[in-house]
Amino acid sequence: MKIKQWLQSLSFRTGVIVLICCIPFYVLSFAQMLLPISTTAKGVLWAVLFGLAKTCQYGGLTILGVEGYKRLRNKFKKQ
Repeated sequence: MKIKQWLQSLSFRTGVIVLICCIPFYVLSFAQMLLPISTTAKGVLWAVLFGLAKTCQYGGLTILGVEGYKRLRNKFKKQ
């Protein structure tokens, strides 16, 4: 519970930055499949990178909260 409260105390800008950080982790989690390494290593890399992507995604959404999410959505609607 303390982690959630701490995340919610962070700024809107920090939430957006953390949320955007999930994009490269998603890309890397699937792009690493093209590397000439063992299947086991690919599985481990995928789990780690995909886990980081999900952590950034949910962390960013927690920081933004409902009001921040609405604010971000409205920003994209105007563009």
